[in-house]
Amino acid sequence: MEELKHECGVAMIRLLKPPTFYQEKYGTRHYALNKLYLMMEKQHNRGQEGAGIACVNSDAPVGEEYMFRERAEGKDAITDLFSRVAPHHLPRGGQTAEREASPRGGWEGASLFMGHLRYSTTGKSGLQYVHPFLRRNNWRAKNLCLCGNFNMTNIDEIFAKIVRQGQSPRMLGDSYITLEWMGHRLDREVERNFEDAKRLGLQDLDITRYIDDHVDVARVLRTSLPDYDGGYVLCGLTGSGEMFAVRDPWGIRPAFFYQDDEIVAVASERPVLQTTFDLTTDQIHEIAPGEALIVNRHGETRAETILPQRGDSRCSFERIYFSRGSDSDIYRERKRLGEQLTKPILRAIDLDTEHTVFSFIPNTAEVAFYGMVEGFRRLGLDVRTEKVAWKDIKLRTFITEAGARKDLAAHVYDITYGCLAPYKDNLVIIDDSIVRGTTLKESIFKILDRLHPKKIVMVSSSPQVRYPDYYGIDMARLEELCAFRAAISSLTPDPSPNGEGSRYTHGQGLQLIDEVYRLCKECPLEANHVRRIYEPFSVEEINAKMVEMLRPQGMEMPVELVFQSIEGLHTACPNHHGDWYFTGNYPTPGGIRRVNEAFVSWYKNRFKE
Repeated sequence: MEELKHECGVAMIRLLKPPTFYQEKYGTRHYALNKLYLMMEKQHNRGQEGAGIACVNSDAPVGEEYMFRERAEGKDAITDLFSRVAPHHLPRGGQTAEREASPRGGWEGASLFMGHLRYSTTGKSGLQYVHPFLRRNNWRAKNLCLCGNFNMTNIDEIFAKIVRQGQSPRMLGDSYITLEWMGHRLDREVERNFEDAKRLGLQDLDITRYIDDHVDVARVLRTSLPDYDGGYVLCGLTGSGEMFAVRDPWGIRPAFFYQDDEIVAVASERPVLQTTFDLTTDQIHEIAPGEALIVNRHGETRAETILPQRGDSRCSFERIYFSRGSDSDIYRERKRLGEQLTKPILRAIDLDTEHTVFSFIPNTAEVAFYGMVEGFRRLGLDVRTEKVAWKDIKLRTFITEAGARKDLAAHVYDITYGCLAPYKDNLVIIDDSIVRGTTLKESIFKILDRLHPKKIVMVSSSPQVRYPDYYGIDMARLEELCAFRAAISSLTPDPSPNGEGSRYTHGQGLQLIDEVYRLCKECPLEANHVRRIYEPFSVEEINAKMVEMLRPQGMEMPVELVFQSIEGLHTACPNHHGDWYFTGNYPTPGGIRRVNEAFVSWYKNRFKE
């Protein structure tokens, strides 16, 4: 499995008691920071390019800072951030002593906290792209700090709308544009309350207090989000002490929350909240699609529908790969994904379990492996299992020659020598998905071939990944997907006399590709026309072509691929219907447009139009 990168993870905490309460009960002034740190570390899998944290200290006196933000890049960003803001991580004296003399100042006196972990799907890097983003103003209520787990498919349209209204954004990016657009709507909400306060005869600070108490975050969200297309969880803090987390109306990106009389907490994954606050599954709630969890400046919490639910497209890749397998439901679902593959595996090994060793590619496929083994045992088969593959730390080298670096990359995985009988035992090995196929070709197949199995059956607990994702997963180019390359290769076989055979002649295949290109270019919103590329072929035919493409030169052993079926996916993960990367059924118009545009881009590059 090539490492797929998810865009982001979010964490939020709202303290509902005075700071002294947590010091007396938990023995620390840093209760919220400690919990935020733990929530972010438990979601480190969701983003390792950078991290950021922010807080609001609503009790800070006029003339002192009340919103704070820290950001850092790199895999150690979380540790770096908390060493800056938490005195117990800092050297004694100096800054530590100053903070201890004013315990309600800065981070220690804050009641609202936000954390973010970033992985970019856009290729943009640098501290300026690390969340949270902060919009400053001298009016507390107009200050906005925003972070999220999102990818917007129509940011060009939102940009154009902002420009038509007279704004001049300095950047074209979904994070920055969203901050400016939502900030603009927050400005209008504050000004609406200002006019209301004036009509009531209020003056000076009384106007400010009225605004702080009457800002309607739900109104801001309802006027900001209707035009957005994409998958998102947006989290925000305002200078007046409001907190919110809103989820896209298709339910693509996940968000969960917990509330008691001490805290409100939000995270991208349920077990993060369970572990951090020692909770049971039923104590945690999911933010519904199109809904916002809002905590006002007085700590009063409510859930409000911001947009009507537009579909049920919860991301199934969250269940297969991204989210932590310690979630009780995800653990069961991953086991079921493995169990459902027993029959096609038996066909692939001609029922010869006596001469077959079963294993998995570490690490995320391990749970599916347990399910696969249980499936065989339910059939009365006592199969042989071994830990065949081992994943080493990422190799680093000063060598710059491409060939030498490629050779090192091939050794990311290692094997247990002597774990099967050479030329006699089959090897069945399961992974969670096969996306680009690069790791299979350059590393896994080469290293497994050294064991000389009679046959390698490579199993994927997910279906073939045929289409790019545009909602936050790092697989946005058609040509990177090995299933797409296999389909194109089957449509355009070598026309020479010695070329490989295919049911399609070179000319017939080119005719279909040309037709799909025309439809994608002329009717990009009508339907996902790229699906027609796969229609002539069965899953097994695509599998065979993928084996042909991914087999390393010089590999001796025969290979067969076994994929999960679409029906099997939905049986195993019944509440997560988002499957566009497998089926091409994009839940939003922006996704359909983007996949058609991707085909046009590929076509032009391939045929140099």
